[in-house]
Amino acid sequence: MRIILTYLLLAISIKSVAQTQILTKSEAVKIALENNYGIKIAENNVRIAENNQRLLNSGFLPTLSASGGTTFNLNNSTAEFSSGTTTTVNGAESSSYNAAINLNYTLFDGQGRKYNYERLKTAYNLSELQARETIENTVFQLFTVYFNVARLAENVALFEQSLQISKERLTRVKYMFDYGQSTKLAVLNAEVDVNNDSIVLLNSRQQLINAKRDLNVVLGNQQGPDFTVVTEVDFSLHPDRETLYEQVLKNNVVLKQIDQQILISDFQLKANKSGYLPTLGLTGSYGWNKNNNNAASNVLYSTNSGFSGGLNLRWNLFDGGSTKTNVQNAKIEIENQQLIKAEAILQIETDFNNAWEDYQNKLFILKTQEKNVQTNQNNFNRTEEQFKLGQINSLEFRQAQINLINAENNKNAAKYDAKLAELKILQLSGNILNTAF
Repeated sequence: MRIILTYLLLAISIKSVAQTQILTKSEAVKIALENNYGIKIAENNVRIAENNQRLLNSGFLPTLSASGGTTFNLNNSTAEFSSGTTTTVNGAESSSYNAAINLNYTLFDGQGRKYNYERLKTAYNLSELQARETIENTVFQLFTVYFNVARLAENVALFEQSLQISKERLTRVKYMFDYGQSTKLAVLNAEVDVNNDSIVLLNSRQQLINAKRDLNVVLGNQQGPDFTVVTEVDFSLHPDRETLYEQVLKNNVVLKQIDQQILISDFQLKANKSGYLPTLGLTGSYGWNKNNNNAASNVLYSTNSGFSGGLNLRWNLFDGGSTKTNVQNAKIEIENQQLIKAEAILQIETDFNNAWEDYQNKLFILKTQEKNVQTNQNNFNRTEEQFKLGQINSLEFRQAQINLINAENNKNAAKYDAKLAELKILQLSGNILNTAF
């Protein structure tokens, strides 16, 4: 069992030597912005909204169409003239041809086009905010996974150190047993602890590799886990609570989206009201017609061509109540959006207060865990000295070792938990993308 563990540890150690690439936080953000699939989809949605809000989709431009056709007739015809003469033609052939270019342009439609155009431009602004929300969520998700990788990397370093301490303890206990200063039980206990620490280290390394693969998914990166991350954490949140809450109300991307939705609903209401007003349109065409008549006609063939144009006025004096219904529904939709905003403000205020207090608690926990590490480090150092002098047994030394490792693990977890709590506040206040990582 120990031989297998040794080979596994050696294989992983050899592989870890090749991990020369350091993935910094800023580089991770850059890669995610370029490659993350969710961000790419959001950017494509922005492009669609940009196309929709162009003049070509506004209805302000005229329409131009071309048409043409032909008709062929084979008839039996009987014609009686005023002179009393009668002519009968069987199998009389006749044909007609036509072609035209038609122009239609709406001069006035109650300003419905104007408000629809404004609605499309606002929808484009909304799509940009939706893309920004996707980016913010992706960045937060990125750092959640990134810091998990960093935490596991530090855990691996701790467990490597713990394994080395356990091996040294085993060596010392064996010497002590050889010289009659220890028992076989102490040697067996030390061997069990070496095996357990080896297994913990193997599992931690596998967890680290898995976490790196998860990070690659967020990055949109198909490369292997041959990289390391930065484990240093800086806290950059300086404004006071009131200032941050003002930034939340001003910059929060969810609230900004709701404001755009209210504008869209308002433009939709104005566009619906245009149904109460008349529509004035301009039409124009250039046409060509040719008729080849049968023998029963006095005219053998005729050709006509030329321009025509006109104005048309259309006013729905009563449309069955659809315009009134649409206007009423649009007003209700605006009211709904206002209610959604009020609810969102209440929820975001709750989220901010929770995030702020969570951040303060985690900072306190971090400071406490740092002190706890120092205390356990001092205790371990003294215990190690006493163990070397034979003043305590190996089990007491092992307990001090475990206490130190647990304290280090708790401190690392507290460090990254506090940083994620800070990032949550920055996300709520709309500042997460403005932070220097």
